Amino acid sequence: MSKVIQISHPLILHKLSFIRDKNTGSKDFRDLVSEVAMLMAYEVTRDVQTTDIEIETPICQTTCKTLAGKKMAIVPILRAGLGMVDGMLNLIPAAKVGHIGLYRDEETLQPVEYFCKLPQDIEERDVIVVDPMLATGGSAADAITLLKKRGARNIKLMVLIAAPEGLKAVMDVHPDVDVYTASVDEKLNENGYIVPGLGDAGDRLFGTK
Repeated sequence: MSKVIQISHPLILHKLSFIRDKNTGSKDFRDLVSEVAMLMAYEVTRDVQTTDIEIETPICQTTCKTLAGKKMAIVPILRAGLGMVDGMLNLIPAAKVGHIGLYRDEETLQPVEYFCKLPQDIEERDVIVVDPMLATGGSAADAITLLKKRGARNIKLMVLIAAPEGLKAVMDVHPDVDVYTASVDEKLNENGYIVPGLGDAGDRLFGTK
């Protein structure tokens, strides 16, 4: 059964307060989202397996830990998920990056797919799907479904903020996928936005309306 893991490190919560602030401009917003994604990636990768290697320090020979060689992939949901990629690559530079394009129909609030490009060996990789917001959960659930259809087996979802409705929607469809978030917010409003939320993450990242 999937779990919701809330990452409440003080540095993440501090930066999240500025991300939420409507007066934070696009440049600072982008920097903060990237920084929080990097901090969250530290926790999301906590269970990555390691193996022993022998090295020579300036003093003596010793046994150390290194990553066991499991391949990883970061898959942002376009377009807002792009804002989280660079921060994660700072920690996991060898990860491949796929892209899934989904937009939300403004009337039905349902996701519509328009792009999907993934590493050829996606079935061999640990996959982290990233998107700043988990609102209705439709886009995230559909993105995970696309990944599974293309052979991905070990998938995690990482978001900055989540609505209870979105969490339920994803976990109902994908009970094998753990969700990592910095905050579980109060609810969705009548327009499908998270309350208190942070507005439209894509618009704030890229300075659009």
